[in-house]
Amino acid sequence: MNNAERTRRELMIRFIREFFDGTLADSIDRIPVELRPRTEEPNRCCVYKDRAMLKYRLMALMGFGMEEEKDESRQLKEYLADAVDGRNHTGPVLSVCTVGCHGCVDSHVQVSNSCVGCFARPCVGVCPKQAIQVINQRSTIDRTKCINCGKCMTVCPYHAIIRNPLPCEDACPVGAIGKGEDGRVRIDFKNCIYCGKCFRACPFSAIMERSQLANILTAMKSGRPVVAMVAPSVSDQFPGTIEQLFTGLRKAGFTEILEVALGAEMTTEHEAEEFYERMERGDRLMTSSCCPAWVEAARRHIPDIVPMVSSTPSPMGYAGQLAREKYPDALTVFIGPCIAKRREAQNDPNTDFVMTFEELGALFAAREIDLISLEGEQLERPASVFARNFAHSCGVSEAILEQMGHDNPDANLPKIDGKFINGLDRKSVNLLKMYAKGKLPGNFVEVMACSGGCVGGPCSLAR
Repeated sequence: MNNAERTRRELMIRFIREFFDGTLADSIDRIPVELRPRTEEPNRCCVYKDRAMLKYRLMALMGFGMEEEKDESRQLKEYLADAVDGRNHTGPVLSVCTVGCHGCVDSHVQVSNSCVGCFARPCVGVCPKQAIQVINQRSTIDRTKCINCGKCMTVCPYHAIIRNPLPCEDACPVGAIGKGEDGRVRIDFKNCIYCGKCFRACPFSAIMERSQLANILTAMKSGRPVVAMVAPSVSDQFPGTIEQLFTGLRKAGFTEILEVALGAEMTTEHEAEEFYERMERGDRLMTSSCCPAWVEAARRHIPDIVPMVSSTPSPMGYAGQLAREKYPDALTVFIGPCIAKRREAQNDPNTDFVMTFEELGALFAAREIDLISLEGEQLERPASVFARNFAHSCGVSEAILEQMGHDNPDANLPKIDGKFINGLDRKSVNLLKMYAKGKLPGNFVEVMACSGGCVGGPCSLAR
């Protein structure tokens, strides 16, 4: 755990504990001062900037972005009152705190002091733009010609040529984030796919997600039934068994619990049927549809592949339907490692809010719930192993293959030739463009935005 994660989780735990204690409204404006006293060495340039970052982190915990602040003198307890009343979440699910942005230099390749001006000079020969010359026995890059391809880096025998990254921009697979005129980072939400890679990559913790904790905690405290819809990736996050986790969720304040893996079973069944239908009508390719960041990427950046994306709802979509049918008056909360699920939930009438694994871990800590010590709850109907494996790369394909073999073991039906995109980046986005044009083999492509599958999500506890 790095310092940014530690600070984020510390704030969550305190926020939740004092919310349930009924003291948060009185103490919230003092939290930045108490956590960053003048007597301690600041993490940033000064203690006041540290406190400002804590203030905006608390705003994000209540569902507000810095860009919504119209009056800097407005107190945090006023934002809390708005959040409790549901007057939050008016903007995108991600927010850039420009106060915290370091204004890093643009990503570029540069020659370090390790260069010895060797006789072979492979960097000069490999450069496709003739941007490198040796001046005074040292390689020099002409910035006006360099395209940052990195070929010189790969051939340098001394590893003297390095890439100076802009972490958030380098992490984005679709070029949706970059520096504005003021040198601070901006997110282009017309291109953003909400994968959360920039959120994880920023070493200054300047990119924040708008939490829905205040809304969920308010419902719990009011006595309204709240259903936890737990993602399949939860098994990799917390100690103990799934049965102990269910008990812990009830102790934390959830009225009912539903495995999203049950929704994954429905996704598997319908996606297998859809694959048969598409292949029989002559389609050459179908892709998975359970990853909302991938679906956004297809819509916004690979329009040619959109007709090939499965129309089957995600496991969260089906789980929301099950929860709404069984508990029509309850608030439904999806719990997982994904920021893009917040975006998906905005368009899903059956999912009211999203809680991350980080937030759930903070809830357990704030309420002093030790999962290992709990007696496990008997599950009404455990989900299948294949459905629970949905969260891992290749898990969707394995589940569909199992479904096909179970339903039609001897039938002469189209065979699946599965391929995998294990994490979206610029290279894999280009590969998917080639799939869309029919230039690569395979008739089914499973796409996961996060490396390793959902278990590698930006808000995972264990990765």
